[in-house]
Amino acid sequence: MKAEQLTAAVCEHGEGPAYSPRWAGPRWVDMLAGELLELDGTGAIERRRVGEVAAVVRARRDGGWVVATRRAIALAGGDALDAPLDERPELWNGDAVRANDGGCAPDGAFYLGSMAYDETPGAGTLYRIDPAGAAAPVVKGVTVSNGIGWSPDGTRAYYVDTTTDRIDVFDWSEATGLTGRRTWTEVPGWPDGLTVDAEGGVWVATYATGEVRRYDADGTLDAVVDLPVTHATAVAFTGPGLDQLIVTTSRLGIDTAAEPAAGALFVIAEPGVRGLPLHEFGG
Repeated sequence: MKAEQLTAAVCEHGEGPAYSPRWAGPRWVDMLAGELLELDGTGAIERRRVGEVAAVVRARRDGGWVVATRRAIALAGGDALDAPLDERPELWNGDAVRANDGGCAPDGAFYLGSMAYDETPGAGTLYRIDPAGAAAPVVKGVTVSNGIGWSPDGTRAYYVDTTTDRIDVFDWSEATGLTGRRTWTEVPGWPDGLTVDAEGGVWVATYATGEVRRYDADGTLDAVVDLPVTHATAVAFTGPGLDQLIVTTSRLGIDTAAEPAAGALFVIAEPGVRGLPLHEFGG
């Protein structure tokens, strides 16, 4: 497998990729610029600023999309990137902590993580936002709340708190939510965003070593794909067949003369397995 550069270095801190068949193409965020990006079939990129921060985007079940902003979520009533946005109430107060990454569960709830700007240990939280909009903390005391994704049968959720250098797994059900957190596999190089494929494999980007790693459903390392940049941030399957894997990257703290592609979107065109459709927000 090989990662190929798909766009120019268009982001300072690319993150949060996602795909919906209702969109013109995959979307991702330039997080600290507060911008949402979309790549259409011609290779053109459309951008939209949604706030001070844009952390992660997902489709909504009944049309439209949801984006996490600095301390809240905002709902778009239409599928287009320029659809009107309705920002919901803030989930927390203060300027020290911002939203980071997240994803949707099989029941349509949106799980959104946070972190301190200065990465204070234990300052982050993972919140559950139900389809009615009610929010509650479900995992406290995390440092950099990052990728989350569900197994093909929906009974397990994989979760990253980056500085732990591991992927944890929870049991999950609609009735009980996340329970039984435990270490699933160790991941060197600061694991960041992740996604799960149709065979139950977990793909994770590493922020310190510029890799995409695939672990089999039993947690065994299956493949490592090197990128020509240090900061790989997140992964998502894309395309009508969910048979390509896109990788977002960052140029934060990078010598761009040495890494001119930092901040570009990359693609693994032949990952050898298909992805799962991302769960959509029920709200």
